[in-house]
Amino acid sequence: MAPAETAPDVRALDTLTGLLREDLAAVDAIIHERMGSSVGLIPNLAAYLIDAGGKRVRPMITLAAARLFGESGMAAARNLAAAVEFIHTATLLHDDVVDESALRRGRTSANFVWGNAASVLVGDFLFARSFNLMVDAGDLEILGVLAQASSIIAEGEVMQLAAMNDADAPLDRYLAIIDAKTAALFAAAARVGAMAAGQRGDVADRLAAYGRNLGLAFQLVDDALDYGGRTASLGKNVGDDFREGKVTMPVALAREAGDAEERAFWRRVMGGGGQTESDFDRAVAILRRRGAIDATLEAASGYAEAAKAALAVAPPSAMRTALENLADFVVRRAS
Repeated sequence: MAPAETAPDVRALDTLTGLLREDLAAVDAIIHERMGSSVGLIPNLAAYLIDAGGKRVRPMITLAAARLFGESGMAAARNLAAAVEFIHTATLLHDDVVDESALRRGRTSANFVWGNAASVLVGDFLFARSFNLMVDAGDLEILGVLAQASSIIAEGEVMQLAAMNDADAPLDRYLAIIDAKTAALFAAAARVGAMAAGQRGDVADRLAAYGRNLGLAFQLVDDALDYGGRTASLGKNVGDDFREGKVTMPVALAREAGDAEERAFWRRVMGGGGQTESDFDRAVAILRRRGAIDATLEAASGYAEAAKAALAVAPPSAMRTALENLADFVVRRAS
């Protein structure tokens, strides 16, 4: 897409970053302080991923959810935003080991640089640091929210592992997996931000709904881009999901709409029956013919609209508008 077309979405993310500039700087300082250790491998490996250019979307959601309701609670919100980023980074380190990924955020993944054992153990360290930060917030209810989210994320990863190379995996299982492994942290990030600002009950529930729907939209777009995006924008190799035998929404939709020959193709390439060099191109052709990529992006748009609707619980403000625009950005980055 031409730069003139992508500019509004880039501005949407830049606007949110600008509104949160001081908070993000504070969170970055907390992150670098708390990932410190006398064991040199820990900060070196952690910084390799944390400083690799991630957009900090999840911690931004925590900070923005708190800012929607004023200035109170921002010290706690900053600690919680750092905790959210540690949880996210830990899951990425573990994911790359499980998936044997060679690329993360556009460069060689940490497990390929330092090895699987170091990546797993540093991921464990970051999980532990996240709980230190949760405790510092001094709110057992908030601690419960993030602890529960961490458990759900782990369950989602195991669900995904169990579904690997299951060519007949139903669409509802895929949705349950991404709800757990991706959307749960988005939801928790938004909920604890609102809670840090003193919001409970329906308000916190609606902010969690914003985060959950945003997370689902985010993952659906990523899964669509795996069959038609750019490595630079994905931060991983295009086609990784295909090569790993992950039945994502595009594949599930194409499989259900396909003829017997196409279903046999999906059973072979996604069911562990072996892949040839030309199979990925054939898969993309089938997905496009069956409209599966467009249908996936349409589903992502529906979740983004639901996310924006949930923000009606907050008073109108530049921050609310920025969060609404973030939902649009998440979907339109596929254009």
